[in-house]
Amino acid sequence: MDESMIGWDVGGAHLKAARVEAGRVVAALQLPCPLWLGLSRLPEAIAEAMARLGPAPCHAATMTGELADVFASRVEGVAHIAGVLEASLGPARVRLWAGRTGFVPPSAAAQQAGDVASANWLATAALAARFEPVGLLADMGSTTTDLVPLAAGVPRPAGWTDAERLASGELVYTGLVRSFVFALADRVPFAGAWSPLAEEYFATSADVYRLLGELPEHADQMATADGREKTEAASRARLARMVGRDAAEASPEAWRGLAAFLAEAQLHRITEAAMLVLSRGGVPADAPVIGTGCGRHVTQRLAARLGRPWRDFAALPGLAGVDAATADQCAPAAAVALLAATPGRDGWCDTGS
Repeated sequence: MDESMIGWDVGGAHLKAARVEAGRVVAALQLPCPLWLGLSRLPEAIAEAMARLGPAPCHAATMTGELADVFASRVEGVAHIAGVLEASLGPARVRLWAGRTGFVPPSAAAQQAGDVASANWLATAALAARFEPVGLLADMGSTTTDLVPLAAGVPRPAGWTDAERLASGELVYTGLVRSFVFALADRVPFAGAWSPLAEEYFATSADVYRLLGELPEHADQMATADGREKTEAASRARLARMVGRDAAEASPEAWRGLAAFLAEAQLHRITEAAMLVLSRGGVPADAPVIGTGCGRHVTQRLAARLGRPWRDFAALPGLAGVDAATADQCAPAAAVALLAATPGRDGWCDTGS
Protein backbone atom coordinates (compact mmCIF):
# COMPACT_ATOMS: atom_id res chain seq x y z
CA MET A 1 0.00 0.00 0.00
CA ASP A 2 1.21 3.53 -0.81
CA GLU A 3 1.86 5.12 2.58
CA SER A 4 2.33 8.65 1.29
CA MET A 5 0.21 11.52 2.57
CA ILE A 6 0.23 15.25 1.87
CA GLY A 7 -0.80 17.73 4.54
CA TRP A 8 -2.15 21.17 3.62
CA ASP A 9 -2.47 24.40 5.57
CA VAL A 10 -4.59 26.90 3.63
CA GLY A 11 -3.99 30.38 5.00
CA GLY A 12 -5.28 33.70 3.81
CA ALA A 13 -1.84 34.72 2.56
CA HIS A 14 0.08 31.46 2.06
CA LEU A 15 -0.46 27.85 1.12
CA LYS A 16 1.74 25.36 2.95
CA ALA A 17 2.12 21.69 2.12
CA ALA A 18 4.14 18.78 3.53
CA ARG A 19 4.63 15.30 2.09
CA VAL A 20 4.83 12.40 4.55
CA GLU A 21 6.09 8.94 3.66
CA ALA A 22 6.25 6.09 6.17
CA GLY A 23 5.60 8.46 9.05
CA ARG A 24 8.29 10.95 8.09
CA VAL A 25 8.14 14.37 6.42
CA VAL A 26 10.24 14.16 3.25
CA ALA A 27 9.36 17.49 1.61
CA ALA A 28 7.60 20.72 2.50
CA LEU A 29 6.96 24.06 0.84
CA GLN A 30 5.22 27.39 1.23
CA LEU A 31 3.68 29.34 -1.65
CA PRO A 32 2.17 32.82 -1.70
CA CYS A 33 -1.61 32.63 -2.02
CA PRO A 34 -3.29 35.94 -1.10
CA LEU A 35 -6.95 34.98 -1.22
CA TRP A 36 -8.10 38.58 -0.95
CA LEU A 37 -6.65 39.16 -4.42
CA GLY A 38 -8.81 36.47 -6.01
CA LEU A 39 -10.13 33.02 -5.15
CA SER A 40 -8.63 31.56 -8.33
CA ARG A 41 -5.25 31.77 -6.60
CA LEU A 42 -5.99 28.79 -4.37
CA PRO A 43 -6.47 26.11 -7.05
CA GLU A 44 -3.49 27.58 -8.90
CA ALA A 45 -1.31 27.32 -5.82
CA ILE A 46 -2.51 23.77 -5.09
CA ALA A 47 -1.65 22.75 -8.65
CA GLU A 48 1.83 24.24 -8.31
CA ALA A 49 2.41 22.49 -5.00
CA MET A 50 1.23 19.15 -6.43
CA ALA A 51 3.58 19.54 -9.38
CA ARG A 52 6.46 19.96 -6.95
CA LEU A 53 5.47 17.38 -4.34
CA GLY A 54 4.00 14.68 -6.58
CA PRO A 55 0.74 12.73 -6.20
CA ALA A 56 -0.46 10.97 -3.06
CA PRO A 57 -3.48 8.76 -2.34
CA CYS A 58 -4.47 10.72 0.78
CA HIS A 59 -4.60 14.39 1.73
CA ALA A 60 -5.26 16.01 5.09
CA ALA A 61 -5.97 19.72 5.31
CA THR A 62 -6.40 22.48 7.82
CA MET A 63 -7.12 26.14 7.24
CA THR A 64 -7.25 29.74 8.43
CA GLY A 65 -8.04 31.19 4.99
CA GLU A 66 -11.75 31.33 5.79
CA LEU A 67 -10.98 34.57 7.63
CA ALA A 68 -10.09 36.36 4.38
CA ASP A 69 -12.44 39.26 3.79
CA VAL A 70 -13.27 37.97 0.34
CA PHE A 71 -15.76 35.70 2.16
CA ALA A 72 -18.96 37.09 3.68
CA SER A 73 -18.64 34.72 6.64
CA ARG A 74 -16.32 32.08 8.06
CA VAL A 75 -18.87 29.37 7.21
CA GLU A 76 -18.83 30.47 3.58
CA GLY A 77 -15.03 30.47 3.61
CA VAL A 78 -14.76 26.99 5.11
CA ALA A 79 -17.23 25.58 2.59
CA HIS A 80 -15.47 27.23 -0.36
CA ILE A 81 -11.98 26.11 0.65
CA ALA A 82 -13.21 22.58 1.34
CA GLY A 83 -14.76 22.46 -2.11
CA VAL A 84 -11.59 23.68 -3.80
CA LEU A 85 -9.49 21.11 -1.96
CA GLU A 86 -11.80 18.27 -2.91
CA ALA A 87 -12.00 19.37 -6.56
CA SER A 88 -8.28 19.99 -6.86
CA LEU A 89 -7.06 16.85 -5.10
CA GLY A 90 -9.62 14.25 -6.16
CA PRO A 91 -9.94 11.40 -6.85
CA ALA A 92 -7.50 10.99 -3.96
CA ARG A 93 -9.11 10.84 -0.51
CA VAL A 94 -9.34 14.21 1.25
CA ARG A 95 -10.13 14.87 4.90
CA LEU A 96 -10.29 18.12 6.86
CA TRP A 97 -8.91 18.60 10.35
CA ALA A 98 -11.82 19.58 12.61
CA GLY A 99 -9.86 19.92 15.83
CA ARG A 100 -11.66 18.23 18.71
CA THR A 101 -13.81 16.29 16.22
CA GLY A 102 -10.84 14.78 14.39
CA PHE A 103 -10.92 14.41 10.62
CA VAL A 104 -14.10 14.95 8.59
CA PRO A 105 -14.89 14.70 4.86
CA PRO A 106 -15.16 17.93 2.83
CA SER A 107 -18.91 17.37 2.50
CA ALA A 108 -19.25 17.93 6.27
CA ALA A 109 -17.21 21.13 6.31
CA ALA A 110 -20.08 23.64 6.32
CA GLN A 111 -21.98 21.78 9.05
CA GLN A 112 -18.85 21.59 11.22
CA ALA A 113 -17.38 24.95 10.27
CA GLY A 114 -16.95 25.91 13.92
CA ASP A 115 -14.48 23.08 14.42
CA VAL A 116 -12.81 23.27 10.99
CA ALA A 117 -12.24 27.04 10.97
CA SER A 118 -8.81 28.22 12.11
CA ALA A 119 -7.91 24.90 13.75
CA ASN A 120 -4.38 24.61 12.37
CA TRP A 121 -2.88 25.62 15.73
CA LEU A 122 -4.54 22.61 17.36
CA ALA A 123 -2.97 20.20 14.86
CA THR A 124 0.48 21.56 15.64
CA ALA A 125 -0.20 21.45 19.37
CA ALA A 126 -1.61 17.92 19.25
CA LEU A 127 1.50 16.62 17.50
CA ALA A 128 3.86 18.51 19.80
CA ALA A 129 2.09 17.15 22.89
CA ARG A 130 2.73 13.57 21.80
CA PHE A 131 6.45 14.07 22.26
CA GLU A 132 6.58 16.96 24.75
CA PRO A 133 3.66 16.09 27.05
CA VAL A 134 4.04 19.22 29.18
CA GLY A 135 5.06 22.65 27.95
CA LEU A 136 4.03 25.73 26.02
CA LEU A 137 3.78 25.59 22.24
CA ALA A 138 4.82 28.93 20.73
CA ASP A 139 4.18 29.15 16.99
CA MET A 140 5.14 32.53 15.52
CA GLY A 141 4.11 32.75 11.91
CA SER A 142 4.04 35.52 9.37
CA THR A 143 0.88 37.09 10.80
CA THR A 144 0.03 35.64 14.21
CA THR A 145 1.56 33.91 17.22
CA ASP A 146 -0.13 30.93 18.89
CA LEU A 147 0.56 30.13 22.54
CA VAL A 148 -0.88 26.76 23.56
CA PRO A 149 -0.35 25.08 26.95
CA LEU A 150 0.29 21.34 26.85
CA ALA A 151 -0.34 19.00 29.79
CA ALA A 152 -0.66 15.24 30.20
CA GLY A 153 0.17 14.75 26.53
CA VAL A 154 -2.66 16.86 25.08
CA PRO A 155 -3.28 20.55 24.35
CA ARG A 156 -5.03 22.37 27.21
CA PRO A 157 -6.21 25.66 25.71
CA ALA A 158 -8.52 28.02 27.55
CA GLY A 159 -10.14 28.99 24.25
CA TRP A 160 -11.06 27.11 21.09
CA THR A 161 -12.46 29.73 18.73
CA ASP A 162 -10.54 32.74 17.44
CA ALA A 163 -12.64 35.00 19.65
CA GLU A 164 -11.96 32.92 22.76
CA ARG A 165 -8.28 32.59 21.96
CA LEU A 166 -7.83 36.31 21.39
CA ALA A 167 -9.43 37.01 24.76
CA SER A 168 -7.35 34.36 26.55
CA GLY A 169 -3.98 35.53 25.18
CA GLU A 170 -3.47 32.27 23.30
CA LEU A 171 -3.80 33.99 19.92
CA VAL A 172 -1.69 37.11 19.47
CA TYR A 173 -2.17 38.96 16.22
CA THR A 174 1.46 39.76 15.60
CA GLY A 175 3.91 37.96 13.33
CA LEU A 176 7.35 38.05 11.79
CA VAL A 177 6.39 39.28 8.31
CA ARG A 178 2.99 40.85 7.80
CA SER A 179 2.28 42.88 10.96
CA PHE A 180 1.82 46.61 10.47
CA VAL A 181 4.66 48.47 12.17
CA PHE A 182 2.30 50.94 13.82
CA ALA A 183 0.72 47.99 15.67
CA LEU A 184 4.03 47.08 17.33
CA ALA A 185 4.44 50.20 19.48
CA ASP A 186 2.74 53.50 20.30
CA ARG A 187 5.98 55.46 20.15
CA VAL A 188 9.65 54.86 19.44
CA PRO A 189 12.93 56.43 20.58
CA PHE A 190 14.64 58.14 17.66
CA ALA A 191 17.28 60.88 17.43
CA GLY A 192 17.17 61.40 21.19
CA ALA A 193 13.41 61.92 21.47
CA TRP A 194 10.22 59.90 21.58
CA SER A 195 8.41 59.88 18.26
CA PRO A 196 4.85 58.72 17.62
CA LEU A 197 4.43 56.31 14.73
CA ALA A 198 2.37 57.18 11.68
CA GLU A 199 -0.76 55.05 11.70
CA GLU A 200 -0.36 54.22 8.06
CA TYR A 201 0.62 51.12 6.09
CA PHE A 202 4.15 52.31 5.34
CA ALA A 203 6.12 49.30 6.61
CA THR A 204 5.72 45.80 8.02
CA SER A 205 7.49 43.60 10.51
CA ALA A 206 9.37 42.03 7.57
CA ASP A 207 11.21 45.35 7.22
CA VAL A 208 12.09 45.24 10.92
CA TYR A 209 13.61 41.77 10.77
CA ARG A 210 15.27 42.38 7.41
CA LEU A 211 17.26 45.25 8.93
CA LEU A 212 18.18 43.04 11.88
CA GLY A 213 19.38 40.28 9.55
CA GLU A 214 16.79 37.92 11.07
CA LEU A 215 14.34 37.38 8.22
CA PRO A 216 14.53 33.72 7.16
CA GLU A 217 14.95 32.98 3.48
CA HIS A 218 11.60 32.60 1.68
CA ALA A 219 9.63 33.79 4.73
CA ASP A 220 8.60 37.08 3.10
CA GLN A 221 6.57 36.14 0.02
CA MET A 222 4.10 39.04 -0.02
CA ALA A 223 4.54 42.38 -1.75
CA THR A 224 6.10 45.13 0.34
CA ALA A 225 4.00 47.98 1.71
CA ASP A 226 5.14 50.34 -1.06
CA GLY A 227 5.54 47.73 -3.79
CA ARG A 228 9.29 48.34 -3.95
CA GLU A 229 12.16 45.89 -3.57
CA LYS A 230 13.03 43.74 -0.60
CA THR A 231 16.43 45.20 0.26
CA GLU A 232 17.85 46.74 3.41
CA ALA A 233 17.90 50.16 1.76
CA ALA A 234 14.24 49.87 0.79
CA SER A 235 13.32 48.66 4.29
CA ARG A 236 15.12 51.65 5.81
CA ALA A 237 13.09 53.96 3.54
CA ARG A 238 9.84 52.31 4.59
CA LEU A 239 10.67 52.48 8.31
CA ALA A 240 11.74 56.11 7.92
CA ARG A 241 8.24 57.00 6.73
CA MET A 242 6.87 55.62 9.99
CA VAL A 243 8.57 58.49 11.86
CA GLY A 244 7.98 61.11 9.17
CA ARG A 245 11.48 61.05 7.75
CA ASP A 246 13.57 59.98 4.78
CA ALA A 247 16.20 57.30 5.20
CA ALA A 248 18.98 59.77 4.31
CA GLU A 249 18.24 61.76 7.48
CA ALA A 250 19.93 59.15 9.70
CA SER A 251 22.61 56.48 9.54
CA PRO A 252 21.95 52.81 8.79
CA GLU A 253 22.86 52.15 12.44
CA ALA A 254 20.12 54.51 13.61
CA TRP A 255 17.51 52.73 11.50
CA ARG A 256 18.74 49.39 12.75
CA GLY A 257 18.33 50.70 16.28
CA LEU A 258 14.74 51.63 15.49
CA ALA A 259 14.17 48.12 14.15
CA ALA A 260 15.66 46.62 17.31
CA PHE A 261 13.27 48.64 19.47
CA LEU A 262 10.28 47.51 17.41
CA ALA A 263 11.35 43.85 17.63
CA GLU A 264 11.73 44.26 21.38
CA ALA A 265 8.25 45.78 21.62
CA GLN A 266 6.80 42.86 19.70
CA LEU A 267 8.59 40.33 21.90
CA HIS A 268 7.32 42.15 25.00
CA ARG A 269 3.75 41.82 23.76
CA ILE A 270 4.19 38.09 23.10
CA THR A 271 5.86 37.59 26.50
CA GLU A 272 2.99 39.32 28.29
CA ALA A 273 0.51 37.04 26.53
CA ALA A 274 2.57 33.96 27.41
CA MET A 275 2.71 34.98 31.06
CA LEU A 276 -1.07 35.40 31.05
CA VAL A 277 -1.49 31.91 29.59
CA LEU A 278 0.96 30.38 32.06
CA SER A 279 -0.63 32.18 35.02
CA ARG A 280 -3.59 29.80 34.76
CA GLY A 281 -1.37 26.98 36.02
CA GLY A 282 -0.88 23.46 34.76
CA VAL A 283 2.51 24.03 33.10
CA PRO A 284 5.37 23.58 35.60
CA ALA A 285 8.12 26.18 35.74
CA ASP A 286 10.70 23.82 34.27
CA ALA A 287 8.54 22.73 31.33
CA PRO A 288 9.85 23.84 27.94
CA VAL A 289 8.70 26.25 25.28
CA ILE A 290 8.30 24.29 22.05
CA GLY A 291 9.02 26.83 19.32
CA THR A 292 8.04 26.78 15.68
CA GLY A 293 7.02 28.99 12.77
CA CYS A 294 9.09 31.35 10.65
CA GLY A 295 9.69 33.29 13.89
CA ARG A 296 11.20 30.29 15.68
CA HIS A 297 14.22 32.40 16.71
CA VAL A 298 11.86 34.82 18.45
CA THR A 299 10.35 31.89 20.38
CA GLN A 300 13.86 31.10 21.61
CA ARG A 301 14.02 34.59 23.09
CA LEU A 302 10.57 34.09 24.56
CA ALA A 303 11.78 30.94 26.32
CA ALA A 304 14.76 32.86 27.74
CA ARG A 305 12.45 35.63 29.00
CA LEU A 306 10.28 33.04 30.69
CA GLY A 307 13.30 31.23 32.18
CA ARG A 308 12.40 28.00 30.41
CA PRO A 309 14.28 25.59 28.14
CA TRP A 310 13.52 25.76 24.43
CA ARG A 311 12.71 22.83 22.19
CA ASP A 312 12.53 23.00 18.41
CA PHE A 313 9.31 21.59 16.95
CA ALA A 314 11.32 20.61 13.86
CA ALA A 315 13.39 18.21 15.97
CA LEU A 316 10.35 16.11 16.88
CA PRO A 317 10.17 12.56 15.46
CA GLY A 318 8.96 12.43 11.89
CA LEU A 319 10.13 15.94 11.01
CA ALA A 320 13.83 15.35 10.44
CA GLY A 321 13.40 14.68 6.72
CA VAL A 322 13.51 18.38 5.82
CA ASP A 323 15.58 21.28 7.12
CA ALA A 324 14.46 22.81 10.40
CA ALA A 325 13.45 26.19 8.97
CA THR A 326 11.17 24.55 6.39
CA ALA A 327 9.66 22.14 8.92
CA ASP A 328 8.94 24.98 11.34
CA GLN A 329 7.57 27.27 8.64
CA CYS A 330 5.16 24.54 7.49
CA ALA A 331 4.41 23.13 10.95
CA PRO A 332 0.60 22.86 10.71
CA ALA A 333 0.77 21.16 7.30
CA ALA A 334 3.35 18.69 8.58
CA ALA A 335 1.40 18.13 11.79
CA VAL A 336 -1.94 17.45 10.10
CA ALA A 337 -0.28 14.97 7.72
CA LEU A 338 1.50 13.13 10.53
CA LEU A 339 -1.67 13.01 12.62
CA ALA A 340 -3.68 11.66 9.71
CA ALA A 341 -1.05 9.05 8.88
CA THR A 342 -0.77 7.65 12.41
CA PRO A 343 -2.51 4.25 12.69
CA GLY A 344 -4.87 3.80 15.60
CA ARG A 345 -5.00 7.45 16.71
CA ASP A 346 -6.27 10.30 14.57
CA GLY A 347 -5.12 8.49 11.43
CA TRP A 348 -7.54 7.43 8.77
CA CYS A 349 -5.66 6.93 5.49
CA ASP A 350 -4.23 3.59 6.60
CA THR A 351 -7.78 2.29 7.13
CA GLY A 352 -8.93 3.16 3.62
CA SER A 353 -11.75 5.24 5.04
